Amino acid sequence: MSDYELIIVDDPCPLVRRITLNRPEKRNPMNNTIRTEIFDVLDKNDNDDDVRCTIIRGAGETFCAGYDLAANNLEGQPYHTSPGAGNWPRHVVDGWFHMWDLAKPVIAQVHGYCLAGGTELATACDLVYVAEDAKIGYPVVRTMSPPDMQYHPWMMGMRRAMELMLTGDSISGKEAAEWGFANRALPPGELEDYVLDKAERIAKIPTDLQQLNKRSVHRAMEVMGARAAMRSGTEIQALGFTTKSFKSYMESFKQGVTHALNVRDKEFGDYRVGHDKD
Repeated sequence: MSDYELIIVDDPCPLVRRITLNRPEKRNPMNNTIRTEIFDVLDKNDNDDDVRCTIIRGAGETFCAGYDLAANNLEGQPYHTSPGAGNWPRHVVDGWFHMWDLAKPVIAQVHGYCLAGGTELATACDLVYVAEDAKIGYPVVRTMSPPDMQYHPWMMGMRRAMELMLTGDSISGKEAAEWGFANRALPPGELEDYVLDKAERIAKIPTDLQQLNKRSVHRAMEVMGARAAMRSGTEIQALGFTTKSFKSYMESFKQGVTHALNVRDKEFGDYRVGHDKD
């Protein structure tokens, strides 16, 4: 198995491979290096007879805090997407649908913070299991733009999607399961064992059958318009970067990413500011 810079890859049980995002000191944000490594493992798994299921989790106290805002994510992208206006949202959505189209199931094991791009990573997985005290949200809508991948109405319904899109508030892991974002919420101490047990059960079914089982669910979503809607949403996201509000907010980044995030959340008293800071 190849060595990677920002992820750890192991085989915790037969026919199951696990990817651990390994930037715990920064809450596992995604830059193009870590995204390249994730896709490399997933693609290899799809052609490896010794793998039938993949788990994605985060090291430390957080699953994934989103995209790395301190990185230049326009350089070194892991796969080609046509350039020009809206390249970034189109690029990441291409990747998330690539995960949907994999033959083998992928499970997200979510604990701690799961924010912005981190929620997109989880959404791209076939199953999502969360710790009850996880914090899941898309605070970017407060200051920058709608999400890159606008999954909210498809996973949670119109009313709940609208509430989260208009506030940027987070929900707990328990709420995420109740609202449809996640399959199930577990006490934090039980999450890993539960995910491993579920992965082992999934791996009992041969891939040539499992890929059809997986595809049947996605095809139903696509017939209802999920793929077309999320792809068209990338153009709405790109429009966010043309607004006066976005341009004004970007001035705060001159004092650093942490300062900009504090500015974003100050009035709301959550995430980096207030009780959520701990």
